[in-house]
Amino acid sequence: MPRSRFLCRISLLFPPLAQAADAVPSAPTLQGAAPDLGSSALSMVFGLLVVLALLVGALWLMKRLSQPRGAAAGLMRVVAGVAVGPRERVVILELGSSWLVLGVAPGQVSTLAEIPRQELPPDTPLPAAGEFPVWLKQLVEGRGKK
Repeated sequence: MPRSRFLCRISLLFPPLAQAADAVPSAPTLQGAAPDLGSSALSMVFGLLVVLALLVGALWLMKRLSQPRGAAAGLMRVVAGVAVGPRERVVILELGSSWLVLGVAPGQVSTLAEIPRQELPPDTPLPAAGEFPVWLKQLVEGRGKK
């Protein structure tokens, strides 16, 4: 069957398809109007800014939704922590009027000590990673002297 007869029969079966094929504009020639590079660059920058704004907004929303609310918001907080191994940490957790010294390992949390809550002077920062073991030792020894 010749190709023209085939196309004719297809166009009879699917008239909207034939109309759409006739309505497709031809490709622009090299001598045709060139796209304005300034407006296309401006629209690309605008699109990038919209995507970045959506990303920042989504991150802010995730942060807001993940914060604890109500009475649980002030119930616990991490006072200090230090890594003692590749996947192990010692963490001081403030819970009400006491501090819990916890050993945290993959799949396991152990209570190492319970210390009465102490006020840290506002000008004294929390100990750095290298100073933490000495600070913890002084804290535990000071508890026994009181």
